[in-house]
Amino acid sequence: MLRKLECFIQPFKLDEIKDALFEVGVEGMSVSEVRGFGKQRGYINGGRPNRQVKFLPKIKMEIVVEEDIVDNVIKTIVKLAKTGEFGSGKIFVIPVEDAIRIRTEEAGKSAII
Repeated sequence: MLRKLECFIQPFKLDEIKDALFEVGVEGMSVSEVRGFGKQRGYINGGRPNRQVKFLPKIKMEIVVEEDIVDNVIKTIVKLAKTGEFGSGKIFVIPVEDAIRIRTEEAGKSAII
């Protein structure tokens, strides 16, 4: 079974995480610059005005991997993305029914490696 990891991280953590993920077996990923907020509504030091939301810059990484390396990939991301502060990020794990490489029409595991 394949799993998709949607990871929201601090922008300055991207290069270090990307390099480490290749070392643990990640073959590819997609990265987008996004803006968002979480529980703190974008205010870091408790200075949260009523009903206002501050969108903060984040990086969204989308990674599809085989189930047998999911835990190792997650541990790597958490270890390197963790800042000890609000806004360090989130990881969502989503089951993937299938993957198809358009060029060759390969499906499943062979489409992602």
